[in-house]
Amino acid sequence: MRQLPNILSSIRIVLAPIFLMLYVQDEVVWRALSVGIFAVAVVTDFFDGYIARLYQAQTEYGVFLDPLADKFLTFAGFICLPFIDASQFPWWAVGVIVLRDVIVTGMRILADYRNITMDTRLTAKAKTMGQMFFLYLALLVGVFIETDVWLSSYCIWLMQTGIMEWLMMLIVVLTVYSGFEYIYINKNLFSYHKDAKT
Repeated sequence: MRQLPNILSSIRIVLAPIFLMLYVQDEVVWRALSVGIFAVAVVTDFFDGYIARLYQAQTEYGVFLDPLADKFLTFAGFICLPFIDASQFPWWAVGVIVLRDVIVTGMRILADYRNITMDTRLTAKAKTMGQMFFLYLALLVGVFIETDVWLSSYCIWLMQTGIMEWLMMLIVVLTVYSGFEYIYINKNLFSYHKDAKT
């Protein structure tokens, strides 16, 4: 049971590229299947943390692996969006989001190496929740605009009115802000010296 959270995180890492490869296919059935895989991966994210807390099975490796698995999944999700409509989900916006998370992940690795605890804020948690909600909405929209069911007209409306584009820009702003906040509140990481905590 102690290794189960790490196994779930590893499953999420494996599912991320499978989801990505299926979603970028032209056939809507593959896109629909990929959204199901994305949902399963999100569920593993909930249960690995829940099980780790319930059975006190948190490990240093798990603390590193869990957010890394989250990054794999969110990166895969955002990379899919320009394949829906690159004008509303531009590649540059995806690049900004990915770059922010790469920088923060690098900071985490450096902090672990120097045995420094990184501080976080509510903004970072809000960013993660906002990203996941937006991603699932956008991915579902990408499926339904290619079908002819009762939800399709609503999804087409979301795209035609530019609402999805505005939501994308909102996520970019929130992501960038939380990144700068991370850097600011953890600036001691960059001024580390030999007589600091080891």
